[in-house]
Amino acid sequence: MNKIIKLLPIAILALVITSCSSVRVAADYDRDVDFNQYKTFAFFKSGIDKAEISDLDKKRILRAIEAELLAKGYTKSENPDMLISIFTKSTQRVDVYNNSWGFGAWGWGRPGWGWGWNMQPNVSTRTQGVLFVDLIDAKKKELVWQGQGTGYLSSNVNKKEERIKEFVAKIMEKYPPGSMQQ
Repeated sequence: MNKIIKLLPIAILALVITSCSSVRVAADYDRDVDFNQYKTFAFFKSGIDKAEISDLDKKRILRAIEAELLAKGYTKSENPDMLISIFTKSTQRVDVYNNSWGFGAWGWGRPGWGWGWNMQPNVSTRTQGVLFVDLIDAKKKELVWQGQGTGYLSSNVNKKEERIKEFVAKIMEKYPPGSMQQ
């Protein structure tokens, strides 16, 4: 019983750390494909051109994907085994906090300033983005693996670069299938 009590705070801390990940990822793949056959890659330009984001962000994403694949031992090639494409979606999230308690005034003829009801709601907006990374068998022209990362985006250029690298790194942790726990 004492061991359980001693390990409980560590288990709770681990749960909190893993549940607060800033990028949520998922991956899906064709279970009939032998991913060991893929050694080279190239970017699928016509697929990437359809992504509805700025060319600067496309470049950031593609550089991050390339860095991750090179680090895994893949080679960029003119005659690739697999093609890489991306797709993005974004949604605006509006949060309204209406707790109605705050510092307010009662006005003349009343007791003056003090604590009271504040009927002004607090409103904030955030952009949530989804990045899909598609790996396509170059010979068959079939999707064989898709990684997805979901999280909040930054409009700050310096933070955006780091955020994109984080998105891509988290997604590519799932490739190839079986390399890490799905």
